[in-house]
Amino acid sequence: MAILAMSCNGTENNPVPGASQFEKYKLLIEGKSVAIVANQTSMAGDVHLVDFLLNKGVNIKKIFAPEHGFRDLADAGEAIQDGIDMQTGLPVVSLYGSHRNATADDLAGIDVVLFDIQDVGVRFYTYLGTLHYLMEACAETSVKVIVLDRPDPNGYYVDGNILDTAYRSFVGMHPVPIVHGMTVGEYAMMINGEGWLKGGVRCDLTVIKCLYYDHGTLYELPVKPSPNLPNQTAIYLYPSICFFEGTNISLGRGTPFPFQVYGSPLLPDRGFSFTPDSAFGSRNPPFKGIKCYGVDLRNAIKDRLIPSYAINLEWVIDAYNYYPEKDKFFTSYFDVLSGGPTIREQIRKGMTSDQIRQTWKDGLEKFSRIRKRYLLY
Repeated sequence: MAILAMSCNGTENNPVPGASQFEKYKLLIEGKSVAIVANQTSMAGDVHLVDFLLNKGVNIKKIFAPEHGFRDLADAGEAIQDGIDMQTGLPVVSLYGSHRNATADDLAGIDVVLFDIQDVGVRFYTYLGTLHYLMEACAETSVKVIVLDRPDPNGYYVDGNILDTAYRSFVGMHPVPIVHGMTVGEYAMMINGEGWLKGGVRCDLTVIKCLYYDHGTLYELPVKPSPNLPNQTAIYLYPSICFFEGTNISLGRGTPFPFQVYGSPLLPDRGFSFTPDSAFGSRNPPFKGIKCYGVDLRNAIKDRLIPSYAINLEWVIDAYNYYPEKDKFFTSYFDVLSGGPTIREQIRKGMTSDQIRQTWKDGLEKFSRIRKRYLLY
């Protein structure tokens, strides 16, 4: 399968996101008071969606900002403050600061909210949490939601354990696998259809589909979705190596190649090392100023390790086996990321990757039946 980049001019080889198809949602927002959930990925061709719609005369009242902010990228986990967009003068309300769900006051006077954020198709990514809370708030206040859909760069496969809802968090809100193989629009339909909003409420939802996209498409993102996923290599590796965020292993934050390496001062020197430092997207990275020894995955595409149709557990198992202080390898965040304690316990027991993956089979089969009901592509 070829890797495809975004084009505003659609062809069968270039998917077109919903945002670029103004005529398909024009009548839904004409004469309405509009709010937009957007960030730096929210582009209509080479113009930001907010600027694009203002030029079309759309009555935009406010902007909602997710993790990492609206136009400017902030560090992972950094609280985003309310403010004013300097380019348009529109108020920006943070959904990753003092609160993560829009309040009734935030939505007062709003008729419709457009959601246009590029996701990467992985359960850990917080934009799905922002989507969930937005839909919940809009359902409670009778505000319509329109998802301007975008291709999923990891949408060509489904894999991973199903989240134990006892471990529900902002990095895992629903009983889905790590890689769910759905666009944001499809996922929003599933949230609605499965009754996952509080009290089983349902949101008035419309999805503007992508053109020239299907789940066999390997889609290369034209804009990086967050500071530490700077390229396609990191995006393809993310489902497999994000586990390290719940360990005492560095993922290269504070280097020019985050999420493309892993290492620690305590791992043996096997010929590769890196030293994290303060950098864009990671001002205070783990092991700042300390040499880390580990594994270089920057050539993973060239080496045909990715794109893959399965999560690779070998890397985290390998690091655990080489780590000299086994009782300090995992942090409490690992169970949050992995959707429960099971994977941590399996690795500690010495189970192989194949043995662990076998335990996912029943859950994946059940999820696949649910997923099928909401697929648009």
